[in-house]
Amino acid sequence: MKKAFDDLKGRTVEQLVAEFKDAGIEQSHAELYGKISKYNRLFHRMVAIQTELKNRPGDQRSALVPLLEHPNPQVRWMAAECLLAVAPLASRQVLKELDERNIYPQAADARGTLWALERGTRKPE
Repeated sequence: MKKAFDDLKGRTVEQLVAEFKDAGIEQSHAELYGKISKYNRLFHRMVAIQTELKNRPGDQRSALVPLLEHPNPQVRWMAAECLLAVAPLASRQVLKELDERNIYPQAADARGTLWALERGTRKPE
């Protein structure tokens, strides 16, 4: 049986980053309109993209770093979550910014991540 995200293996790093960004924008709209199942599908797709990048030679997650400056707060939040192990200072800065500017609903998620990191219950991988 073919795995659900095997299609990612044939994509370039640039294609994966573009899909991650697009999924984040779609996820933002899904959340806004209460389409939770779509939001969840997109979340799992983004995690699969992160995993694919991580498993590539040299860990290619750093290709997501430019998304930390994307205008969409959902894209920035998801990129920051995925980059905590690769770009910890930049990722934490984005999380703090979302928190301090009260950009909801991402501020609540960012706050939770920062809280868990401070207490050691979240370990970046």
